[in-house]
This record gives sequence, structure tokens and C-alpha cells, in this order.
Amino acid sequence: MISLEQKIELLQLIFDAYGTPEALAEHLDLAMEMLFYVEEDTFSRDELQEVATAIRGVVRVLRAG
Repeated sequence: MISLEQKIELLQLIFDAYGTPEALAEHLDLAMEMLFYVEEDTFSRDELQEVATAIRGVVRVLRAG
């Protein structure tokens, strides 16, 4: 579980760097698209799937919040 201080720091980062959680979610959606164009043998399939799953989870939280 993250602390209140960590949550505040994360929110500050989001607003300072992206303006809104939705703007960060859009950047993360673009990152997901980029994963489809990674050259073969750069990363394992499992590594790419783990990253995609993490990004989807963050996007879901950003859009729900």
C-alpha cells in the first residue's frame, strides 16, 4: 500500500508534467501502441505483457479517479 505522502507526490507529478490524469492516460495509451512496434528479440513476450498490464492498470485508475 502506498502512503498518503506517496499519493500526494504522484498527483503532483501528474499535474506538473501532464496537467491532468487524463492527459497522462493518453500518453500511456500511446506507450501501449508503441509496444506493438518493438523489434523482435528486443524484449521477451512476457516482459512486454507485464509492461502492458501495468500500463493498463494505471490508465484504468487515472480514468476512474
